[in-house]
Amino acid sequence: MARRKAEGASTPATLALIDLGIAFTPRPYQHDSSTTAFGLEAAAALGVDPSRVFKTLMAEVDGSLVVAVVPVSGQLDLKVLATAVGGKRARLADPAVAERKTGYVVGGISPIGQRTAIPTVLDASATDHETVFVSGGRRGFDLELDPEGLRTATSAVVAPIAR
Repeated sequence: MARRKAEGASTPATLALIDLGIAFTPRPYQHDSSTTAFGLEAAAALGVDPSRVFKTLMAEVDGSLVVAVVPVSGQLDLKVLATAVGGKRARLADPAVAERKTGYVVGGISPIGQRTAIPTVLDASATDHETVFVSGGRRGFDLELDPEGLRTATSAVVAPIAR
């Protein structure tokens, strides 16, 4: 289990995992400030298959915010996301709203340790892997943990929301 100051990895996400007793491994990497494909950058820098690296997206479903966690190798299916939370219509939320509600910056939004508790849906493909990677709360810093730990830490519903 990581310690609070391990590798300079003290973020709300790591602190939340420590408080919950969920094992994780910090995975820092050199972030290129000209990159906008943050998840694919992480996969390449960490040398892992992009299907194991998950991006955190915020959507509005029938006017309410929902966090979607999907592999960077795919895309979020908004219609399926809406259905997964009992809604009818979904659209991606404004990035400024995502930053304000989560307390993280785009490209470093972690599904864990967000400022505001928001219903979360984790793509079912996460369960195909022994461990997955998600942002640790800043650009250039991912966390590796098992899918059940991620689900527990986020109180996520698991559904096939990626295509």
